[in-house]
Order: sequence, then C-alpha cells, then structure tokens
Amino acid sequence: MKKETLGTLFAVCTAIFSGIAIPANKVFVVSIDPVVFTALRSIIIGIIFLGLARWQSNKNTIKKKKKARFAVSWKYLAAIAAIGGAFAFLLFFTGLKLTTAGRAAFLHKTLPLYVAILAFLFLKEKITRKYSAAMLLMIIGIVSIYATSVSPADLWMNPQLGDILVISATFLWAVENVIARKAMVNGEKNFVVSFARMFFGGLILFGVVLLTGKIDAVLALTNQQLLNIGISTILLFAYVFFYYLSLKLINVSKAASLLLLAPVVSLLLGVAFLGEPAPLTQLAGSVLILIGAYLIVGLKSEQRAI
Repeated sequence: MKKETLGTLFAVCTAIFSGIAIPANKVFVVSIDPVVFTALRSIIIGIIFLGLARWQSNKNTIKKKKKARFAVSWKYLAAIAAIGGAFAFLLFFTGLKLTTAGRAAFLHKTLPLYVAILAFLFLKEKITRKYSAAMLLMIIGIVSIYATSVSPADLWMNPQLGDILVISATFLWAVENVIARKAMVNGEKNFVVSFARMFFGGLILFGVVLLTGKIDAVLALTNQQLLNIGISTILLFAYVFFYYLSLKLINVSKAASLLLLAPVVSLLLGVAFLGEPAPLTQLAGSVLILIGAYLIVGLKSEQRAI
C-alpha cells in the first residue's frame, strides 16, 4: 500500500476512535474529577508506548548495530508533553464536563484550521486551492453547529465556558501537532513521541493532582469508575497510536483535517445515547464537513517552495 494511502487510512481510523471517545468520555468525566481522569489515563498509555518505543529501538539497534538514542532534542519531547500531553488535556476535559459532547467534538475539530496555519508558517507545508475550498466547507459546517444555542442542563451545566476551554485546548493541541511532526521529520520515532506526550504529560497532570490535594479522589475511585477509565484509556491509546502513525506518513495539515469526520460520529452518538439536541443546522453542518473531508482524502501531501 502506498505511503499516502496508508497515512490517510490511519487518519480516518483516528477520526472514528475520536468520534466514539468524546461522547463516551462525556459520560465518564461527569462523575470523576477531570484532572484525576486525565492523569491516570495518560500515565497508563505512556507506559504502553514506553514498551513499544523500547521494542522499536531495540529492533533498530540490532539492525544497525549501534547504540540507541533519541533523534531529536529533549526540548521537543518536553514541549510535546507539557503542551499536548498535560495542559491541553486538562483544559479539554474540564470544558467537556461543562458543555455537550456534540459541541465539544465539533469545536475540537477546529484543530485543522490552526494546524494548517502553523504548518504553513513553520513546516513549509503547501495549502492548495482545493485544500482551501475543502477547509472552507468544513469550517462553515463547524460554525453552523456552534451558532446553535444550547440551554444549560444536568449534563452540560455551562456550555459557554465549556466551549471556551475546549477551543483553548484545541489550539494547544495544534501547537503540539506541529512540534510532533517536526520531531518526526527530523527522524524521531512515532512511538517515542507518543511516549513522551502521554507519560510525561501524565506525570505533570499527576503533579497537579498532588498540588491541588486531590489524591483522595484517586483513592476513592469505585470499580465502575476504574472500568470507565479503562475503557477511555483504550480509546485514547487507539487515537494516539493511529494518529502518530499517520503523522509519520502524511502532512500534519491533512491528517488533522481528516479528524473533522469525528464530530459527525460524536453528534450521532450524543443524540442517540445522551439525548443531546440536534437542530437542523447541526445536521447541515455535518453534511458540509463530510463533503470537505471527502475532498481532502484525495489530496497528496506536499511541501511548498522555500
């Protein structure tokens, strides 16, 4: 299978897992402190990626018969961990607790807009007219959904504040995406980047747990809450695993754009299982996003002339 096709397939798989994860996490995080929830998931996934990174490193060491080492500066990995693995997660899940799963999903998918701008400026990625047109359709779709007002309810107590926190988290993830792509372009392995993002990001979040005196919340977790964290951890692992594989193969702007398929899945699940509202404007916006994603799937990753 061609590199471009495989990378695109991985990005679409990421979108599907993301679409399932947001409404599922919405249910889980209602009864669990967001900091505790994100810290435990991140550390568990970080340990898994540590094993994968060591396996990949040992495999390459045997082949090349040289000592394994990191291909990029620890500054890249530390930035990825702090920005994308810690603070973005903290903002997102705090916001998710306050707004609806459908709104959080679509606001999160403004990610490609920020990524495209940052990748154009710092990674020299090319943005064609067809790509711009597809992005415009997707952004119009997102705006049409965001423009629909939602009244507070038990499961979405403060949608406006929640929306702001989700958007802030999304911008931080865009910055992290560009740094991660830069690290992999410079030769770092995707498993190493994933490990740094999740494990060290989890340690930062666990530090927040300790500093805010929430260690009792960890010790008081019920079996059902632990099961919920386990399910969420599996979904997040699948998301990170497939997304970083896609970043290794295709432009970050294209990979991020394909994630815009996820809110459609989240919207349908939110309506079906959480009783969330789905006005006509939201459904129309979903159609525009699907059309835009279809156009982007066929585009080839390119770099612009420097």
